[in-house]
Amino acid sequence: MKLTYNAIRRRSLLLAALLGLACAGAQAQSYPTKPIRLLVGYSAGGGVDTTARLLAPRLSALLGQQVVVENRAGASGMIAGDVVAKAAPDGYTLLLGESGLLIDPYLHSHMTFDPLKSFAPVASLFNMPLMIVTGNDFPAKTPRQFVALLKANPGKYSFATSGVGTVQHLGFEMFKGEIGAFVVHVPYRGAAQIVPDVMSGQVPIGVVSVTAGLAHAKAGTLHALALMSPVKLAGAEDIPSLSEVLPGFNVAPRVFLLAPAGTPAPVIERLSEAVRTVLASPELVKAAAVQGAVPAYMAAGPLAADLRRESATWGGIIRDQKIAAQ
Repeated sequence: MKLTYNAIRRRSLLLAALLGLACAGAQAQSYPTKPIRLLVGYSAGGGVDTTARLLAPRLSALLGQQVVVENRAGASGMIAGDVVAKAAPDGYTLLLGESGLLIDPYLHSHMTFDPLKSFAPVASLFNMPLMIVTGNDFPAKTPRQFVALLKANPGKYSFATSGVGTVQHLGFEMFKGEIGAFVVHVPYRGAAQIVPDVMSGQVPIGVVSVTAGLAHAKAGTLHALALMSPVKLAGAEDIPSLSEVLPGFNVAPRVFLLAPAGTPAPVIERLSEAVRTVLASPELVKAAAVQGAVPAYMAAGPLAADLRRESATWGGIIRDQKIAAQ
């Protein structure tokens, strides 16, 4: 039987596809055969970097190859993101992404990659609960009192966060929108400056990580008014959540693992399963709690959909509140 050109072409394409799948399967079975780079877009010692160093040695033990944390700080994580987006899609260069990466496109027009298209989601790793803190003399002591006070006094109070467009900032803007209150934003450079000013009364309300505020709350030098997510973190079990007065309210920066787009699915699955195993360890859960992190595993497929949803949420807040990068 004589085959037409189109028939030959179709068979050739099918054969190429089958060979590609076979190669991908073989790669996954042997993966990894060399060290893996895990890029972090922030400097060593910060919250995101700390989660990387919780994860890396435990993944190394499971995968049989060293996972090396590499800090590429700068431009709100975009430098590290650019490196990974342009890396070979072979599973040997990964990015420790965080929620700020999903916010960046709405504030920075010069991005060289698309957080939703340039990467293949691997797994969700941690949530990093946020805490609303006030001075001890602040008149509201509970979430319900807090909501009532802000609604009754538009523009009287201000809140401090670690910068314009951060999850802390946008999360409180979401809160304001849900209760219909006007509260003035005061951007700071970080929690190290916010906490002393809240304690002294220079700014009445601060939005900080649990690790930044919890020790001071336990010492009685400031008041931990509410968590911004309905989690129970070891050491902070007595702190109420905003969800008590706003059912379903849940704002927390989260950390997730990304690979370059086009990374073979079997490699993604191998990495995701290793992450799931690591995060299920009671020892890891305990170590993460010390750093103010809560393991929150989600597989690649559901994570991809959830990142799209989260990105759209931040974009909506930025547009509604007319927030611009400073």
